[in-house]
Amino acid sequence: MAAPACLWLVFGFSPEEAAGEPGPGPGPGRLEAGPEGISRVWPAWSYVVVETGAGLEVRSAGLRRRLPGWAEALPSETHLVLRGAAAVGAWRREAALGAALQGEPAWSRPLPPEPPWRRPLPLLPGGFATPRPPFFTALPAGVRARRLVLGTEHALALGAAGEVFSWGGGRHGQLGHGQLEAELQPRLLEALAGVPMRVVAAGGWHSASVSEAGDLYMWGWNESGQLALPSKALAEERARDEDKGAGSTKLMPCQEQLAAQDAAFISIQAFPALLDLPQDLEVSAVSCGSRHTAVVTRDGELYTWGWGKYGQLGHGNNTSSDQARRVEHLVAEGLRVEEVVCGPWTTYVRVREQ
Repeated sequence: MAAPACLWLVFGFSPEEAAGEPGPGPGPGRLEAGPEGISRVWPAWSYVVVETGAGLEVRSAGLRRRLPGWAEALPSETHLVLRGAAAVGAWRREAALGAALQGEPAWSRPLPPEPPWRRPLPLLPGGFATPRPPFFTALPAGVRARRLVLGTEHALALGAAGEVFSWGGGRHGQLGHGQLEAELQPRLLEALAGVPMRVVAAGGWHSASVSEAGDLYMWGWNESGQLALPSKALAEERARDEDKGAGSTKLMPCQEQLAAQDAAFISIQAFPALLDLPQDLEVSAVSCGSRHTAVVTRDGELYTWGWGKYGQLGHGNNTSSDQARRVEHLVAEGLRVEEVVCGPWTTYVRVREQ
């Protein structure tokens, strides 16, 4: 009997929209896999790099081009970092999306022979890469990271024993230290001490981690409900819609109730908060976009929340949400979710037919 088919679906902003062309609509798009299949994706805002059985391939509006000789990617809208067996380099976006990688890279660094284990980009021997200058930053010797993720202004590292370090910009509470100041060096996230983590994720200005037990912790900016905590901006939006529907220009009960509940809203969560998912679901994976979040449960279901203007939440509309909601389309199609990767305004999902 043949194994169930595996494929990648994508919700949200498309490379075509980034190029000023009409988008595919709110429904999920399907990544064309070809006979080699697709194993990994690395999305940027206007393009995506995929790993097929034949190697890496960069895709944008009307473009599909192979990147022979490279094994991993770290894309941004200014540069594309590529890692091979013997070196890592950064090319300007225009060169990466051109006919071929021509000329000298903007930055390059030789790599030692591969150890018996591999740490994924952006980790490199002695530090980590970034897809914009200065391209490489050293890590202190005391930080033994096995995973590192980059937000817009901050970074998180997952240590060998499941501890979490954070550093960089902190003005939206995304570092989780209870304050809004920046940290120039990796600092242990003491609020999670004693709770081993196995997954970390960084969004634009928010952060997430999943414990070995499957619990989800979130912190940082909640302006669009990306922490699944009560968002005043979203409540005001809902109240305006309800008041508009009531057909009155007077102050309506919805707005009056908002004023009374103001203290219940959370704009910034400066410490990690344990998030209660529906039915006490356990989480296996989490990924963060610019202002939205997606998790995969151990039962293979996808839940999303946060900013939804481009349909990146997968609910068939452009509505934002500050509550975790299951993506019903995948359930209805009999698809089990195995992995989720958020781009800035997109959500890529690897699914398998059940």
